[in-house]
Amino acid sequence: MGTDRRPATEAEARALASATRLRIIRLCIDRALTNKQIAERLGANPATTLHHVRKLVATGFLVPAPVRRGARGSREVPYQGTGKSWTLDVSETGVSGGGAAVLDAFLAEIRLVDPDHADWTRLGLRLTDEHHDELSLRLRELFDEYARRPPDADGRAYSVFLSIHRDLVRD
Repeated sequence: MGTDRRPATEAEARALASATRLRIIRLCIDRALTNKQIAERLGANPATTLHHVRKLVATGFLVPAPVRRGARGSREVPYQGTGKSWTLDVSETGVSGGGAAVLDAFLAEIRLVDPDHADWTRLGLRLTDEHHDELSLRLRELFDEYARRPPDADGRAYSVFLSIHRDLVRD
């Protein structure tokens, strides 16, 4: 499902089949962070985080920025997201776990949100396959439009999660 997506390689799909790696990609999408900063934001062990960062670098989802000196003169490597994950279609790779990873990453992130300061919407529809495909395409096109925009320098960070799924309770 995508407008301008190419099929993911198996290695790319495997890299995206981890909630932790998806969260790292999100953290680094508009600013470069060091492994230590990433680990702190995730509440994770830096060694474990470094394993995930290296996999994301190897598959092109992160790139190392120029080395800088830390507070005590230590060498720090910040990592920047490339935006590559938005350009891939992982649906045909045969790699399992990708959908669960997206949901797990979303749940971990949404638990941090103050429910009184979020815009929530739920909608139940009954659609033909044709109308379902039309809705999915129109939403994807809108998301693609915003994904292509350069970030607003003075803007706030927002996340959008959309799930169109069969409503098994109502069927």
